[in-house]
Amino acid sequence: QVQLVESGGGLVQAGGSLRLSCAASGRTFRSIAMGWFQQAPGKEREFVAAISRSGVNTYYADSVKGRFTISRDNAKNTGYLQMNSLKPEDTAVYYCAASDRYYGGSLANNYDYWGRGTQVTVSS
Repeated sequence: QVQLVESGGGLVQAGGSLRLSCAASGRTFRSIAMGWFQQAPGKEREFVAAISRSGVNTYYADSVKGRFTISRDNAKNTGYLQMNSLKPEDTAVYYCAASDRYYGGSLANNYDYWGRGTQVTVSS
């Protein structure tokens, strides 16, 4: 079983930056792939970014490509999502997810464990 706890959300003005963290426990961190998803009010959960176990493979939604960076520190059992040039449409609850696969990709069904989410609000 893997437990995930997100942190780093908050209120920021458009154009600003935030870094989300996802602390994992319960399994060897390098044995799980990670991803980030977002869910805005009234919308379905959407893929944001994914990273493989080793960190070599990454993948982004078109809407965040060039602005967001996913990374991981296997020594610290923590994954990150650096969000720059934030826009009001990025406002959502952001969820960290972990997969038993080498690489989870963009499909939510590929992920086996989920955090409770952290709110990100971008004001215009």
